[in-house]
Amino acid sequence: MIALHSDCLLFKLSNGESVPCSPAMISVEIIGEANSHLDPELLRHAAASVFHYFKSELHRETVSVGEFSLALEKALRHLGYTIHAGETVGAQSPGTDLASFASECAENLELFFFPRLRSELRLQLRQSPEVLRFRGLRGCAKQLAGARRWSRRCEKIQDQIVEYLRGCLTAETERKQCALVVE
Repeated sequence: MIALHSDCLLFKLSNGESVPCSPAMISVEIIGEANSHLDPELLRHAAASVFHYFKSELHRETVSVGEFSLALEKALRHLGYTIHAGETVGAQSPGTDLASFASECAENLELFFFPRLRSELRLQLRQSPEVLRFRGLRGCAKQLAGARRWSRRCEKIQDQIVEYLRGCLTAETERKQCALVVE
C-alpha cells in the first residue's frame, strides 16, 4: 500500500471511491444566493481550516465529502454566513446523543435507558433515513457504569448498547435498507 502524503486527507466519495486531497486541491462550489456574498479567498481559508481540523486535531486520514461539507458549513456559520450543505454531497444528520439519554435516565440508569433508546430508534425509523446515527457511545457507557475511567464494565455496557440497537433494528418491521452507525 502506498503511504499517504502527510499533508493529504482521503475524501470518500458517494460512489465509495476515495481520493487523496491536499488543502490546495480542495475546490468548493457555492450555488445560490450565498455565492454572491462570499469572498473566494475567505472560502478557501475556511476550507483549509476545516481540513486542518480533521487532519491535525482529530487525527483523521479519511473523511467523507458529506462530513467535510457539514463542518465547512458550520465554520462559515460561525463567520456569519448561512450555507446549507445539499443532499447531493451526502449530508448526514448529527444523530442521537447517547450521553444525553444516559443523563436523562440518571436515577434509574439502565431501567429506563434501554426502552428510551428503542423509542428513539423507532422515531428515527419513521423518518425513513438511509443511516441511523447514534453518537457518544463511550461517554454513555462510562455514565451508565458510573465510572470516571474506562473499565471492563464500561466495555461490557458499550457492547450491550450496540447489541441492543442491532436487535431493535432487526426486529422493526418499518426498517428498510438503512445502516446503523454507533460512534
